Amino acid sequence: MDFGLKGKVALITGGSEGIGKAAAEVLAEEGAHVVIVARRKDVLELAASAIRSKGGSVLPIAADVTDAQAVEDFVAQAVAHFGRLDIIVNNAGTSSAKPFQSATDEIWQEDLDLKLFAAIRVSRAAIPHLRKQGGGRIINITTVSGKQPAAKSVPTSVSRAAGIALTKALSKEFAADNILVNTVSVGVFKSGQQERAAERQNLALDQHYDKLGDGVPLGRVGEAREAANVIAFLASEAASYVTGASVNVDGGTSGVV
Repeated sequence: MDFGLKGKVALITGGSEGIGKAAAEVLAEEGAHVVIVARRKDVLELAASAIRSKGGSVLPIAADVTDAQAVEDFVAQAVAHFGRLDIIVNNAGTSSAKPFQSATDEIWQEDLDLKLFAAIRVSRAAIPHLRKQGGGRIINITTVSGKQPAAKSVPTSVSRAAGIALTKALSKEFAADNILVNTVSVGVFKSGQQERAAERQNLALDQHYDKLGDGVPLGRVGEAREAANVIAFLASEAASYVTGASVNVDGGTSGVV
């Protein structure tokens, strides 16, 4: 199926590994130019090299999405390089789940800056450019815990719930501009973060994933590309009547739709 993404420009935060990297790879394979943003330059360059090796068009930008000026700068750099902007994937984030009493103000603020305010700032900077193209896509990556928080799940469950609410609000406000805004609410996926978690527990990676998969109805942890395929669909012309939606990509884990 031709997703109609050839020549489009997609900016992906947290694009150096995991779901962000997989999304960049899939969108590049569909003919989009991709801009990947992440803090670690070495990991970012590896991701960019992998995309280029398959013939993809990619611009890596090392930046901190919690820095408001950096956000303005990398959005402007993306437009200056490719001449346009069509798709935003707000993917930057990491899991931070703690008991409520142990979550300090600093922990809360760091999480909100990374997961909520980064998405706010990137979207705000990008929307004028999407309007110039006659519309576009904003896809916010959240988690199913934002819909169904567990005990000891803060601040992530709260910041992700805010991201889901942001998605719905923006979808209504910018529908007249043909800017479609959706969220992919993910469950547990294979990632560099999970690899580091396995190391901390002195577990073989396969053992770690098997353990996590026991709590998933499909019986396994997700592959990053499985989330990326849904992101690509929402970015595409095939999803031209989908906005304000939250799609669970979690192997059936969530008890709510």
